[in-house]
Amino acid sequence: MKKRIQVLAILGLVGLLSACASSSSRDISLIPTQIDELTQKKGAFTQPVKWSKTKPDCKGTCPKMTVDSVVFPGKRALTDLVDQTLAAMVSQLNSDHLLPTIDEFEGYYWKTAAPADEVNLAAKPIYRNKHLTVLELGAWQYHTGAAHGMSTTQFIIWSNEDNQPLVLADLLRPRQEKHFLALQEQAHEQWLSQLDFAQEDPEQYRRLWPFQPTENIALIDQGVLVKYDPYEIAPYAAGMPSFVIPYQELSGVLKDQFLPTYSD
Repeated sequence: MKKRIQVLAILGLVGLLSACASSSSRDISLIPTQIDELTQKKGAFTQPVKWSKTKPDCKGTCPKMTVDSVVFPGKRALTDLVDQTLAAMVSQLNSDHLLPTIDEFEGYYWKTAAPADEVNLAAKPIYRNKHLTVLELGAWQYHTGAAHGMSTTQFIIWSNEDNQPLVLADLLRPRQEKHFLALQEQAHEQWLSQLDFAQEDPEQYRRLWPFQPTENIALIDQGVLVKYDPYEIAPYAAGMPSFVIPYQELSGVLKDQFLPTYSD
């Protein structure tokens, strides 16, 4: 929860869209009427940022850091938001000290990392059209001597036209928070039904790993993608739990401009 608050604080620095859409924008769906199995490739132009380094002047077993991210030429606010959010995410995995940029984290990391430590940061578009750019950001860190690495994920839904990020409240119709939560819990139940070790003793599993709502959501071709970090709603063996709430279940819940076809 603390990590979510920190990352949402970064989003807040850029600002939120108004909850009310203009009358002209309400006549056009921001989600194409043709839903494809593959994500859209139109929209904001990206360039890759990829590098891998070991600690300078280190010999033998050395800390490593890898970045596989993107920048958006002509969209400085989005480029900065990706950088700041990744820095916030890996800062949370590394310490309680929030570092504002990847460059500043890198400097801190080389000073504090143990010999076998490793950090991977990644950002990629998972959905794009001329209205929206949706990104998935990931941070992973291994601490020397740990049984395994720890990872965290965060989505960004970006309005290309307003040059600002969207959060869940911007997507929902008024007073639909509880309805959306119910759909999220229903999708979670369907996910559980396919998880073998959750079915061995369902009552005990639910006691140990109860459902938790999350605002870490993304708009994709098929619907609203929901994703959790390890240990949030399942043991580490389950990875990063994710499931999709189909658009057909979200009619009357999402604002019309975020559904594949416009209807009132």
